[in-house]
Amino acid sequence: MLIDWDPRHVYRQLFTDPAEMEDFLTRICTPDWHHAHDLGEDITESCRRLARRHPGHRDMIMAWAECSEEMAVGQFDAAVGVLREVKAAGLRCLALSNMEPATFATRRTRFAFMDCFDGFVISGIEGVAKPDSRIFQILLRRYQLEPAATVFIDDSPANVEAARALGMAAVRYTSAGELRNQLRSLGLTTLRQGTDGGDLRPCWRTAAAGSVVDRAGHSGRRPRTPPRKHRP
Repeated sequence: MLIDWDPRHVYRQLFTDPAEMEDFLTRICTPDWHHAHDLGEDITESCRRLARRHPGHRDMIMAWAECSEEMAVGQFDAAVGVLREVKAAGLRCLALSNMEPATFATRRTRFAFMDCFDGFVISGIEGVAKPDSRIFQILLRRYQLEPAATVFIDDSPANVEAARALGMAAVRYTSAGELRNQLRSLGLTTLRQGTDGGDLRPCWRTAAAGSVVDRAGHSGRRPRTPPRKHRP
């Protein structure tokens, strides 16, 4: 939701036929295959194994490892703007992200907005990934968070539901303007009302980087728990 990650940014340059590209990403370099990388599997070795199974696609498969950072072409400025507003309001911000360890190290340097976060839980380091409840529990324990005083934001419905099941106030990200309004409805009234930001592309095509706002960390006071209607 913060980084514009999509393997198509690379593969559009390698395939001349969009339908062939989509078939490749549906049958060979699939989201399920990529999920192992989020759990910490070495990308190059993973690509080599897959290439042995599909030798006719070897070059395209190895491009995943060789051009992996080119799949992230930049940040979503509107979403980053909300993050900066929340941080400026004095709330503690944490990142719960499905990401490979080496990729995390690269992007922490590449993207200045990473400095807005007060802590990170990264799937490739922990060996467990969203939407598995265990990675949410790691976050809650490590940063001593109360679920009811924590807002979790993600573009994936499965991740949002997993956070809700643990008692967190979970918001599905669709646009920056809608996110501002949802956060205001949860009591973060210092944010301006928002109408900006377009709809996100399907969630697996973008970085599955969940943002966590610890409302109990605001100005040293613990705000009231939101009304029940805000925690479906």
